[in-house]
Amino acid sequence: MAAAAAAAAGWRWLLRGARGAASRRACSSSGARARAASAAAQELQSSGRERFVLEHAAPFSAFLMDSFGRQHNYLRISLTEKCNLRCQYCMPEEGVQLTPKSELLTTQEIITLARLFVKEGVDKIRLTGGEPLIRPDVVDIVGELYKLEGLKTIAVTTNGINLTRLLPRLKEAGLNAINISLDTLVPAKFEFIVRRKGFHKVMEGIHKATELGYHPVKVNCVVMRGFNEDEVLDFVDFTKDLPLDVRFIEYMPFDGNKWNFKKMVSYKEMLDTIKQRWPELEKLPCETSSTAKSYKVPHFQGQISFITSMSEHFCGSCNRLRITADGNLKVCLFGNSEVSLRDHLRSGASEEELIQIIGAAVGRKKKQHAGMFNISRMKNRPMVLIGG
Repeated sequence: MAAAAAAAAGWRWLLRGARGAASRRACSSSGARARAASAAAQELQSSGRERFVLEHAAPFSAFLMDSFGRQHNYLRISLTEKCNLRCQYCMPEEGVQLTPKSELLTTQEIITLARLFVKEGVDKIRLTGGEPLIRPDVVDIVGELYKLEGLKTIAVTTNGINLTRLLPRLKEAGLNAINISLDTLVPAKFEFIVRRKGFHKVMEGIHKATELGYHPVKVNCVVMRGFNEDEVLDFVDFTKDLPLDVRFIEYMPFDGNKWNFKKMVSYKEMLDTIKQRWPELEKLPCETSSTAKSYKVPHFQGQISFITSMSEHFCGSCNRLRITADGNLKVCLFGNSEVSLRDHLRSGASEEELIQIIGAAVGRKKKQHAGMFNISRMKNRPMVLIGG
């Protein structure tokens, strides 16, 4: 089995290498990349190697497939534990104990791990935090990720405070998807929820993203009873004239965020409220691995979605893995089991050894999370130390 997986990985590497003639670094436009890729593909086909690869290569790395057959092609990497906001559902009011800088992943370690995961089948990487855009070399990291052959999507989840200033450079470096956190459309309430100023900077960031052609711009809204559930209709209306995907996220328990069931607003409650205002609301199709249930008001530019982690989990189709800023692999957002990839990297582990370690962790992934009430009693990191 291991030999077959290794052989398949070798042939996948061969195919990627041959197609590397269409490297993104060598092409200044998507049209040029397409022409180069086509030429490389024709060369492979003529030699017969492509046919062999297609017939013999495994469709997905065995190391990134768990015991329930879930293929993990989506990696979330936290770039920092620091944040310039103090959102109530994310960070304890007293703050968190930050990891010493020497124990955080270096830029080279981030790229090394990203390259390894992409080689094994990951085609989407999301940069998170903390707040990823406060990391000084975030543009360089995006640029290095863009060079990885086989990586289709480079995304970022940000609070939007620094977005207007950095987005043109991030786009040029290769960033092609954005999620922006915004839990209220009322400036005074914004300051209450995040314990900082900055509402207008976030709004500027949202508009800048739409101007630069990010369609849709995903807006993450954590809905909490007594805080912002009265703004659900306003957020839907926000999608009328802008290409947004407002994602209503059920309030989730993490260490230090004082979660309780009474604060959680289920997606069905939100959906009922929205349908009373817009009975013509349409359900949209979604991918199998999607975390979102998506809807659209006819004739609105944007759409809305619900992330139903608590009331209707989507563990059965989970394709996500996480690496924390200090280099730990988390196979489940709500699990407290972690493996330090940083320590193995720094002790000189080979690529094959790292793959085996990752594969073992993925193989131990449970069928589903423990349920909201059990999760609320489990010891886990605060959200800011996990990386969204």
